[in-house]
Amino acid sequence: MTTVLIADDQSLQRLGFRMLLESQDDMTVLGEATNGTEAVHMTARLHPDVVLMDIRMPGMDGIEATRRIVAAGDRTRVLILTTFDLDEYAHAGLRAGASGFLVKDAQPEELLAGIRAVATGDAVVAPSLTRRLLDAYAQHLPAGDTEEEPRPDDPRLTPLTEREREILTVIGKGWTNTEIAARFHLAESTVKTHVGRILAKTGSRDRIQAVILAYDAKLVEPA
Repeated sequence: MTTVLIADDQSLQRLGFRMLLESQDDMTVLGEATNGTEAVHMTARLHPDVVLMDIRMPGMDGIEATRRIVAAGDRTRVLILTTFDLDEYAHAGLRAGASGFLVKDAQPEELLAGIRAVATGDAVVAPSLTRRLLDAYAQHLPAGDTEEEPRPDDPRLTPLTEREREILTVIGKGWTNTEIAARFHLAESTVKTHVGRILAKTGSRDRIQAVILAYDAKLVEPA
């Protein structure tokens, strides 16, 4: 059974999510929070598998709430809800430690699949969509943050083998495991092993965090 906490300041939105989730045999809603502060406190008390987190809420927003939930070190994972015109907020949420994001008008089956994926430790966002998000966000960064300039290797890359660094680079480019396997002439199971080792060595919570690392370390430049 996957347990979920809903955090959204809109009562009708919370009701809709609750009705959808409780229609599933493998999900149960532990509670509802109307702002970030409530979400943090309820997560600490209820320990849900997944927090369905809105971004814009009164008081503490969803980004800060995500940061605090992740920093607490609990097993709870956060799935952020956003809209395409708020890409910069979604990016900030991912940096805060969220395991993925979905748009608010996602189809019910997409939302359910996303919650199940996050609960099992996977990233929700498709790699190609993740790259589009980060590329779009990068266009709004100050010029000094995007121009090419010499910089030392990110220390998180130090433990990686040459092959693992190559795979991290193409993960950052939005490649799927199938595409990586074809490019490097590897079995998909081998690619999954490499990805798992990359996540462990770099301290990345999931594939999305690995993509962010690839951008931070300039293994991948914005398109």
